[in-house]
Amino acid sequence: MEILQNRPGVTAGELAESLGVTERAARRYVGILREAGIPVTSSRGPYGGYRLGRGTRLPPVAFTEPEALGLVMAVLDGRPAATDVDDLVGAALGKVIRALPESVGRQAAALREHASAAPDRYSARPDPATTSALVAAIGNRRRVLVTYRSESGNEWEAEVDPWAVVVRHGRWYLLCHSHRADAIRTYRVDRVHAVQQTAYEFEPPEDLDPVAALEENLGTGWEFPTRVVFDAPLAEVAPWVRPPMGRLEPSGDGCVLVGSTSNPAMYAQEWLACVPFAFRVDGGRELRAAVAALASRFSAALAGQP
Repeated sequence: MEILQNRPGVTAGELAESLGVTERAARRYVGILREAGIPVTSSRGPYGGYRLGRGTRLPPVAFTEPEALGLVMAVLDGRPAATDVDDLVGAALGKVIRALPESVGRQAAALREHASAAPDRYSARPDPATTSALVAAIGNRRRVLVTYRSESGNEWEAEVDPWAVVVRHGRWYLLCHSHRADAIRTYRVDRVHAVQQTAYEFEPPEDLDPVAALEENLGTGWEFPTRVVFDAPLAEVAPWVRPPMGRLEPSGDGCVLVGSTSNPAMYAQEWLACVPFAFRVDGGRELRAAVAALASRFSAALAGQP
């Protein structure tokens, strides 16, 4: 039915090729539709073929079984709580499954019932209304005022041009141009507490690659500067450095990591501690203090041991 609606005049041969069946089977499928009361007309000649009758409408949701199962898998992968009918996304998924044809919906419902997903502890779900307000501003190309609260609890208001919303490893980010800093900034959408559109319009960069720009700018613009020097070559260190840690640059025989953070303790404990190369913290007294505290904890753990 989708093929007939989207390609009026399609021939039996074209139908067969699209469906991966013989022409005889394609004609039989057309007959089945007619028996079900769906008006399918046909005509001969160079401009002939099959067409849906005037006014015919497809069902509101028409998924193949692989499409339906793929949708359920994607939802559960990104939202493990969707197995619960009381969850917001779970309720929406249930409506989609109920709207599917019985044979397809039965498989999708079984997958949802018997599949279990472990939540990603690093993921963060933003408020749908906040996300919708940002997306609307992006679509309208309108500058916005956002109220943002950092992980350390500091709150401020920023006037920004919202370029894109980017989903990265279970977290939603706003990629924007901050007028206060006159620079590109990346904000976690789940930490945006208010969005207000203004009357000012903006034009995003013509060559904008939102994902690449986000990766490049994740480690900039936070409260506490960081500068970490590694003696190992950049090529060896790079696989261990995540974009939010900052920008890795060559320096002599080694490399230097320049960035910023709002949480020095997390930077030291979860990020730097995982890099298997010797390093020294050249800049950022807050990060130096966090590394010193971590080193003291580890030293204490070995106190009195032979």
